[in-house]
Amino acid sequence: MATFLWFLILGCAALATPADLANNGSPSFSHPTSVFLLAGQSNMAGRGGVVHDVWDGYIPPECRPNPSVLRLNPAQKWELAREPLHSGIDLNKTVGIGPGMSFAQSLMSRDRNVGVIGLVPCAAGGTKISEWARGGHLFNRLIRRGKTAARGGDKIRALLWYQGESDTVNLEDANKYGDRLRKLFMDVRTDMGLPTLPIIQVALATKQGPYMDIVREAQLKVGLPGVKTVDAKGLEVGYDYVHLTTTAEVELGKMMAEAFFRPSPPPLHLQTISSNKNNNTNSNHNGSDNHNSAAPLATISLPHLSFCFSLLITLSLLLQYH
Repeated sequence: MATFLWFLILGCAALATPADLANNGSPSFSHPTSVFLLAGQSNMAGRGGVVHDVWDGYIPPECRPNPSVLRLNPAQKWELAREPLHSGIDLNKTVGIGPGMSFAQSLMSRDRNVGVIGLVPCAAGGTKISEWARGGHLFNRLIRRGKTAARGGDKIRALLWYQGESDTVNLEDANKYGDRLRKLFMDVRTDMGLPTLPIIQVALATKQGPYMDIVREAQLKVGLPGVKTVDAKGLEVGYDYVHLTTTAEVELGKMMAEAFFRPSPPPLHLQTISSNKNNNTNSNHNGSDNHNSAAPLATISLPHLSFCFSLLITLSLLLQYH
């Protein structure tokens, strides 16, 4: 009977998920199973809590370290993700809180099978979309870091993109934004070898020039399959009227996680998630969220195989003793 009880304990222990182990302070994996690329300019890199180039150091609960959330550091090695997520990546100005950590935590709270999340920060503040064109430094770095993240067989789940403020200054840049955005998304998919890579982009909430409406319209009408748009308009903006606050960045991360689980819109009909409606959505989600066009976050994971194996042994012993 002692042997039977021992195997019963093993079977129950196999039920532990990465999230369960994370709560006990012990990392379950050293490598991510779901990878997300983060690119764009300062509001993706994160300026939450930054005032006059000084970060206040405040890290909200949604952005605190979790053993099941890793980041690809500047040396292209996986490490425990911590805020500021873009530290050592966005070297233009002081970095603070961005949407990445909140996004990852929201994914885990919605799907316990997500496994270990790998975030690949690539954003750079103050950049125009023309600076992200194929062949340039920013594009090449994005592709290089993305391919490095995928070397271990990890699944790249989506590109998160938030950029455009710098393109509101000049009318020519604003008018060309739509074509440049579409080409960028197609080039990333081509060079990553992922023709159906899901992309979650953010429609501007702020501007640096007078042509924000032109850029926003281009973002809302990008018209590519597999591209979902989250509308940041209405989120809280900081003292400079350009950068989102810490609270807004956390909310944006949750909105992007919600978008990931929603069905992709057909071409030319983009789904827009308004920040004004976001507060009413969290209570309405159920298990049906996983039945959509977003790729499943996990199929048969190592913990599940372990559980099945232990369960078979337990049942066999149960029959033996009875």
